[in-house]
Amino acid sequence: MSENTPYDLVVIGAGPGGYVAAIRAAQLGMKVACVDRQFLGGTCLNVGCIPSKALLESTEMFHETKTKLEKHGINVPGVSLDLAKMLARKDAVVKQLTTGVGFLFKKNKIDSIIGSGRIVSKDSVEVKSADGKVTTLNTKRILIATGSSPIELNGLKFDNKFIVDSTGGLEFKEVPKKLLVVGGGYIGVEMGSIWRRLGSEVLVVEFTDRILPLMDQELAGLLQRSLEKQGFKFKFNSAALGAEIKGDKVFVTIKAGDQTTVEECDRVLVCTGRKPVTDGLGLAEIGVAMDKRGFILANPHYETNVPGIYAIGDVIGGLMLAHKAEEEGIAAAELMAGKAGHVNYKVVPGVVYTHPEFAQVGLTEAEAKKEGIEVKVGKFPLKANGRAIAIDDTEGWMKVIGDAKTDKLLGVQILSPHAGDMIAEACVAMEFAASTEDLGRTMHAHPTLPEALKEAALAVEKRAIHI
Repeated sequence: MSENTPYDLVVIGAGPGGYVAAIRAAQLGMKVACVDRQFLGGTCLNVGCIPSKALLESTEMFHETKTKLEKHGINVPGVSLDLAKMLARKDAVVKQLTTGVGFLFKKNKIDSIIGSGRIVSKDSVEVKSADGKVTTLNTKRILIATGSSPIELNGLKFDNKFIVDSTGGLEFKEVPKKLLVVGGGYIGVEMGSIWRRLGSEVLVVEFTDRILPLMDQELAGLLQRSLEKQGFKFKFNSAALGAEIKGDKVFVTIKAGDQTTVEECDRVLVCTGRKPVTDGLGLAEIGVAMDKRGFILANPHYETNVPGIYAIGDVIGGLMLAHKAEEEGIAAAELMAGKAGHVNYKVVPGVVYTHPEFAQVGLTEAEAKKEGIEVKVGKFPLKANGRAIAIDDTEGWMKVIGDAKTDKLLGVQILSPHAGDMIAEACVAMEFAASTEDLGRTMHAHPTLPEALKEAALAVEKRAIHI
């Protein structure tokens, strides 16, 4: 069957990058279809960002009820966990948001097509549905936004029960007595936090010498100490070589230097990175260029070497973040329409949703030094912030990086409750090329947590008031 009415754009992939690109293209007057194998919202809405944050919120409430409310004069005897209900709430959140994407597609007259898309030529996409029905979509342009999937390690093959990826880590039907997490990146510490708060003994095995190796070393170290106080255990400079399942236990072989040990646990969660999803797209057949790791090569306008075929998001590499994919999707659609679409890759925030949260944007001290930039640094402890004291949540620091010669704001790192919300202020400041003095002289409401960011900016010139 062929769809004779040509589309201006067919988007393959309905994740954050794909569905946002489809909406923006429709706003710009294009006739758009969006194809996805499974569901609207992609990994982020269905099995990633959204469900994990729903569980992080639920488990943090459970943990606080058990450990902190009494200090506030609130006594809650007999606190118990209903895991099935907690997981059901997570699923309801996902359904609400994916349904919302469907509404936005209808509002913007976008055709949503469920099936596997394969690019036949630069102006046609073949879609095969689950029942085997094949439809050909004729189009002027194609945008690939198929995202990424978890990397599977040799010796630790996913069985969706004992050894799982990040998706399986959201679906345990009972709390594991001991959970071994392979990978100390943001997914590993977030997923570990969920199950640690519910009672799991959590051991994180990390190949490097610290958690969150791509983030500010000083604050990552402070977060590590905080997680250790919460009950996390870590093995650094270590590699998980393989696992053997015996009965209802998993025995994981771990190598650290010349020493090899075996850890017994109930479940293994592997979070060691992600790879681009390009299988079945027909890219080799039509000559779309990819690098040796399988990422699609695209120019600054997100167009591949095949004219009319574009790519965005995880599938082209770089930071694998939903909001980065969204911005690329918007920029790509605008560039197709002859507008000035643009993504500022120097101002991409990253957030780790542990407690406290850890967020950063721009350069760290180490990155600035590597680039040969002399910097000035201002820091402020959350324990000196009035709002943090009032809400009994004083663990954390604010850190502001400025150019020593020009005072230009180069980066901000925040370890604090609600860090993911507060980092937006730093992003706006950096988009407008603010100085650290601009940030420090901006009036902040009192008492609020962002006052600590103002103080850190003032501390760049040793002008902080409350320390």
